[in-house]
Amino acid sequence: MDLTADAIVGLAPVIPVVVLDDPGTAAPVARALVAGGLPAVEITLRTDAALECVARIAEEVPEAVVGAGTVITAAQARDAAAAGARFLVSPGTTSRLLDALQASELPFLAGATTATDVVALLERGITVAKLFPAEAIGGLALLRAFGGPFAQMRFCPTGGIDEQRAPAYLALRNVPCVGGSWMVRPATIRFRDWDAIESRARDAAALGPVPA
Repeated sequence: MDLTADAIVGLAPVIPVVVLDDPGTAAPVARALVAGGLPAVEITLRTDAALECVARIAEEVPEAVVGAGTVITAAQARDAAAAGARFLVSPGTTSRLLDALQASELPFLAGATTATDVVALLERGITVAKLFPAEAIGGLALLRAFGGPFAQMRFCPTGGIDEQRAPAYLALRNVPCVGGSWMVRPATIRFRDWDAIESRARDAAALGPVPA
């Protein structure tokens, strides 16, 4: 597979956004998600163990396409790539951060919130982005509005999206997938209920669009 941003957002209708603080849970969580039909897994860099979790998944679950999220500095981009991340995700966009993301030579989803953000991405030839925080900034209405002037741009909206809201997003022509965390709840990880994670992943993988 040619691993590009387009390829990543086309793997499944949902990219799980996962927060882990125990490296010992990283591989079992990733295996459960992949078994449920969600191969792309974003591990957020919000805990001290995040990079080790990325490394564990990269080494032990090669069938997973593991990415690092909440990348906001050049150092994080370099560290995530060194840990084995296969893609990067940022919550926002600055010129310096875009330089770092492009220098990583990994596919990435740069965060966009405004029309100005989208134009800045398009100026660099970037046509796939993360819309964050989706629900808080207008969600469906904003994406519909972007569809006119930015017909070439596609988005992975993330933030406040769950299994009830996801189908309406997926019905939009500029939304190939959404990001969400409902498949991997903290209690599920704490009790190591990998079967529950796989079951929720399977349900997410089967999500289809409804009229938005």
